[in-house]
Amino acid sequence: MSEQSLKPGWKMVKFGEVVKNANLVERDPEANDIERIVGLEHIDPENLHIRRWNSVADGTSFTRKFVPGQTLFGKRRAYQRKVAYAEFEGICSGDILTFEPKNRKVLLPELLPFICQSDAFFDHALDTSAGSLSPRTSWTALKDFEFPLPPLDEQKRIAEILWATDEAVSAYQEALNHIHIAAQIRLEHTLNTLNCSELSLPDVLSGSPESGCSAPPSSDETGHWVLSLAALSANGYVRGNLKPVAKTKKMIGATLSKGDLLISRSNTVELVGFAGIFNEDRTDVSFPDTMMRLPVNTQKALPDYLELVLLSNRGRRHMMKTASGTSSSMKKINRKTLAEFRFPVPDLDTQKRIVSEFNEQKKHREAIANHVSKTQRMLSLFSNETIGAAHV
Repeated sequence: MSEQSLKPGWKMVKFGEVVKNANLVERDPEANDIERIVGLEHIDPENLHIRRWNSVADGTSFTRKFVPGQTLFGKRRAYQRKVAYAEFEGICSGDILTFEPKNRKVLLPELLPFICQSDAFFDHALDTSAGSLSPRTSWTALKDFEFPLPPLDEQKRIAEILWATDEAVSAYQEALNHIHIAAQIRLEHTLNTLNCSELSLPDVLSGSPESGCSAPPSSDETGHWVLSLAALSANGYVRGNLKPVAKTKKMIGATLSKGDLLISRSNTVELVGFAGIFNEDRTDVSFPDTMMRLPVNTQKALPDYLELVLLSNRGRRHMMKTASGTSSSMKKINRKTLAEFRFPVPDLDTQKRIVSEFNEQKKHREAIANHVSKTQRMLSLFSNETIGAAHV
């Protein structure tokens, strides 16, 4: 984009001309009253707010410090689109860059996270990432990113609109969380009052859980896709979380069919063991080796009932308790720990009644979730149009 094509008062700048990578160091956070540690696993994709963290009291080898008003950017696996606006002080992973304006009279801190969330910035981050298994970009590469910068008064107007939309998204998400908690309490009561015997998971499967296949995302269109871990959530399967991959023999062997029940075997302790039923009528999607496919014996259990149970408080307690691993960011469950999970298995008619009852609640949650998604898309669209398109 040339200077001549910009709106009056706008100018093309390089990221490094107006932004600095603060790179503050803190080697004794506990002594200096810093309580929170943020890793990449604590930053949710396309969500500017940090809702989770670890405690400094539990120990850390991280030394990078961040302060309120900075923008945190995940340089590893940039396709995950992890950007956050710091609202508190803390220590973060070395895979997180800490940005702040060089001069607040040139660039508002409140606008910076939306610049980093723009498609153009992520495209630049991906194009400059190196490494096959865990690609990383760098500050040296990111500082050359060029973008149109509006004058300060227009920055204020744009930032106010973007943050107001972000606030609406947060309000809907909070409502969704409250509805989910209420549904879980009701489900827990239903499971605890069933008059039937308890079985272990292998008792209702027709075979051993199957492992998937993973591969680095392809930069080209391949005609085949693999799910990302975000496809499994506290509410089951979430569409749209796909990465293009090469159509290898192993990947084809992990192709999904509509109705397949999946469970994540590797994730953070809060997310590991999430389950969901693949509900898309297509044959070009595989599941990764961070998930397992559970072959259900439909003479004994309904896949929808198993999904409910696995996502219930009872299921979540078991998965989080039995997850293990030396990494603080990734925990794993395995076939042995899955086999230890016991739960009530009533007759199929009772299972159908329970599924029907909670499917009604799920429809209401999905309606709100769809509204959240639409509002997020509107935020992204407006952000890209205002920040990335400055034509007269």
